[in-house]
Amino acid sequence: MVCGLSTRLLNICIASFCKAQQLEKAEAVIIDGLRLGVLPNVVTYNTLIDAHCRFVGTDAAYSILYRMREAGISPDVVTYNSLLAGAARNCLLSRCLDLFEEMLQSGIHPDVWSYNTLMHCFFKLGKPDEAYRVFQDIILSNLSPDLATFNIMINGLCKNGYTDNALGLFRNLQRHGFVPKLVTYNILIDGLCKAGRLGAARRILKELGESGYQPNAITYTTVMKCCVRSRRFEQGLDILSEMKSKGYTFDGFAYCTTIGTLVKMGKIKEANYYMEQMVRNGIELDLVSYNTLINLYCKEGNLEAAFNVLDAIEKGGLECDKYTHTIIIDGLCKAGNIEGAQRHLNYMNTMGFDSNLVAFNCMIDGLCKAGQIDHAMKLFESMEVKDSFTYTSLVHNLCRERRFRCASKLLMSCVKGGMKMLKSTQRAVLDGLRCSGFTNEARRLRSKIRLGRLLH
Repeated sequence: MVCGLSTRLLNICIASFCKAQQLEKAEAVIIDGLRLGVLPNVVTYNTLIDAHCRFVGTDAAYSILYRMREAGISPDVVTYNSLLAGAARNCLLSRCLDLFEEMLQSGIHPDVWSYNTLMHCFFKLGKPDEAYRVFQDIILSNLSPDLATFNIMINGLCKNGYTDNALGLFRNLQRHGFVPKLVTYNILIDGLCKAGRLGAARRILKELGESGYQPNAITYTTVMKCCVRSRRFEQGLDILSEMKSKGYTFDGFAYCTTIGTLVKMGKIKEANYYMEQMVRNGIELDLVSYNTLINLYCKEGNLEAAFNVLDAIEKGGLECDKYTHTIIIDGLCKAGNIEGAQRHLNYMNTMGFDSNLVAFNCMIDGLCKAGQIDHAMKLFESMEVKDSFTYTSLVHNLCRERRFRCASKLLMSCVKGGMKMLKSTQRAVLDGLRCSGFTNEARRLRSKIRLGRLLH
């Protein structure tokens, strides 16, 4: 009894150190325990393995297995589930499969959690067919799928572009008596929203309200964000009103979504109101909140306030991301301060971000609108990566300057690169060439555009 109690206390101490990421101290506790005659058990080693998987790595965690066996303690399904979770977290599929095979060879029967972890790993790596086979294995192994199983399936199908299958599974489960929880509804609503299926998402939201569960702030802000992406701003604000009427407390994500929506609608006064309310309610500002605030000030043309926020970010110990700098560059361009925007872009290029494409696009658009199209062309030529927006912006502005032949070359380069351009911009180039007397060039360009569509 005393020994059992002592081992339990030993495990509590080790769990506390592991939770605080003080793994060396956790190891020292085991050594001290052995000196006092307190023996570790399977729970002791499972706690250590889980902590090493989370904070060090799967290899370090796996090495504890050897020590565990040397101590005469056999690993159990919990041991391997921790190792599986660690490997899956880092998308180490082959490691997951090896661990699964090792479990079976050791006579340890995987439980539903083991299968769930493997299924989740397949989905994360974009292998939905293999994930579905794991789901079938759960059924064939006479295990009962749990809520997490169904949530992983629905989430994985949505993330891999199979929202119809996810919705079909959801309905099929309901027909077989499965009562979905709020988290399941939220996963499905999020998947439908990201697939641009706002109508279906709102129907599920309505169904959720009728099911006896109350939508939470995550549910509402997910749908609201979908409305914004679909440019259905009024519907987004209706969701906001419903959320407020039900007395939900806004978190930073909800405030930022609301402020961003109002800024896009040009309702700067209302956006300011929510920003002030956010600060007044003591919401701790993260980088997303700061970026929203900078964007708001830039839309107002208050660049001094925007740069003050930039200083506050640095003083608060946060690091600006590429979106922060892109917002500033766009704001400077819109304010007509092209030199300032160019300086900030040069500074951004020294920061080592993986891609500054959006910032370059803002700069090109700003230069074109400032009438500095030759400068924009030089910047375009210096860019390693370009997208359809880069080409469209330049082609559109070249047409405005009646430089149709130059616009034609860029349009053709865009088509050859497999990128799409607005039909209105294509028509502007073709019409411009015809009106300028280059009818043969217009005809050839039209044929090349058609051929490009067929090839891509």
